[in-house]
Amino acid sequence: MSQDDTRSQDRILFELKTRGPQTAAGLGARLDMTPPGARQHLLKLEAARLVESGDEREGRGRPRKYWRLTARGHARFPDRHSDLTLDLLRSMHEVFGEHGLETLIAHRERAGIADYREAVGTEGSLRQRLTALARIRSREGYMASVVKDAGGFLLIENHCPICAAAAACQGLCRSELAVFRAVLGSDVVVERVDHILAGARRCAYRVMPAA
Repeated sequence: MSQDDTRSQDRILFELKTRGPQTAAGLGARLDMTPPGARQHLLKLEAARLVESGDEREGRGRPRKYWRLTARGHARFPDRHSDLTLDLLRSMHEVFGEHGLETLIAHRERAGIADYREAVGTEGSLRQRLTALARIRSREGYMASVVKDAGGFLLIENHCPICAAAAACQGLCRSELAVFRAVLGSDVVVERVDHILAGARRCAYRVMPAA
């Protein structure tokens, strides 16, 4: 396979990871490919078991074929240092028990709040603060973005680089939500509306000014 083909297929995988299921025509339009060209790449990715398709009916017309990542496709965006992290968590639990693990999470939470507060600041609009937070999270591997939502915004994280650790230790996800609430301030309401560990393709947080 040529480097151009590899690059095109990597771009398709990235689009499906960050934007969810799409048609071949939609992918072609976004990536400056013809629909047949995008479809050809998708068929190759399907043969490699990185993507799969399904028909979805929209209105009265014929169903449209949407392409999405398979579990193998999602695995192309790796869980950062997952084996080492899991071993450390197991060892922490065995040596110090549940209380020791919670103490570690609380320490990590306090450090995260301090670091994010320094980077995000307290000035600027809610969107500006959220954009700064998303920028930090993207550098950490979360593929984060901010979009306008009814009454507020969505902070979207299309990837979780610590997913295996979070699955083994639910306190990490609970702590993450607490960090966002502390950093964005008491005048903001933050709630998780999508969760990768609950089967969603992404984690998303609705962020609104407090009433």
